[in-house]
Amino acid sequence: MIRDRKTLLILFGMPVAQILLFGFVLTNEIKDSQLVIVDHAKDVASQAITEKLKASKYFRIEKTLLTSKQMQESFKSGNVKAAVVFPVNFYNDLLHTNKAQIQILSDASDPNTATLITNYINAIIADYQQQLNLSQSMPYQIIVQQRMIYNPQLLGIHNFVPGVIALVLMLVCVMMTAISIVKEKETGTMEVLLVSPFQPLLVILSKAIPYLVLSLINLVAILLLSVYVLGLPVQGSILLLLAESTLFIICCLTLGILISIKTSSQQAAMLISLVGMFLPTVLFSGFMFPIENMPRPLQVFSCIVPSRWFYYILKCIMIKGLGITAIWKETLILLGTTLILLGISFKNFKIRLD
Repeated sequence: MIRDRKTLLILFGMPVAQILLFGFVLTNEIKDSQLVIVDHAKDVASQAITEKLKASKYFRIEKTLLTSKQMQESFKSGNVKAAVVFPVNFYNDLLHTNKAQIQILSDASDPNTATLITNYINAIIADYQQQLNLSQSMPYQIIVQQRMIYNPQLLGIHNFVPGVIALVLMLVCVMMTAISIVKEKETGTMEVLLVSPFQPLLVILSKAIPYLVLSLINLVAILLLSVYVLGLPVQGSILLLLAESTLFIICCLTLGILISIKTSSQQAAMLISLVGMFLPTVLFSGFMFPIENMPRPLQVFSCIVPSRWFYYILKCIMIKGLGITAIWKETLILLGTTLILLGISFKNFKIRLD
């Protein structure tokens, strides 16, 4: 064992890497969540609460808006997690009636994150209220009204179903295609393919098309179960959802084919596809852990994980009911990733056996 460097790497390197990775990723804290302020009052109290929110490490004030329409557009963009709305005469109501209201709106497509953000904002408002009441004989009362957008009941299936779709399609597509070409090498039938008049591109496509059809059948089955068993209706366009899913499936198939080309055994191909795709999909897609809470290097790394962009697309279509105008950037990223992987696979496909 001491002389075997690979064994030493597994024994000591892997635990250290996992501790560091999970230590940064597995966190329930909220860091730098984007927040918008809709300040109709523009008085002393609203400005003071806004400054306390800015000073907090939990939030980053994205912008100060004036209209509810602007706030709705910010939520549709997917970048804003919550909004704080101050009504007109907020400070005057507090002084004359000892009561004032604040509205908190949260994007509940991820119910756990929405709940944490709302609790943090409530704590900051309660701290400001406590400071006001230090010198008052009759205490001021700030009433917080909470509203969860896209998921008022805070159902977990709104976050669970899109994540499971991304995870299942990634694993099935990559793992099944990863063993397709390498299986031909092991069984000795690759020579037949190489001496045939088919071009390498046609050989690659012939391996991918059957799994594309099977993955689409899987997708339809998952959607039917989600709608009729779990009770999660698709708010957006079904055709757009199928088109985006097909693009993601093709991206996963090209990744599986690349793994199949670069490996020499089915066991190696399956191990790489299973371990190498499962952990990035779970950790860096935003399905289980918010990406904005991670350190900057891990956020940058998550950009190369295709399931991150597909998970965002699924939530926009299924939960928010948005169209192509809201997800065109993510669609172009998936399309570019697919073309790059397909080009690398075609270039690395060897027409002669070693």
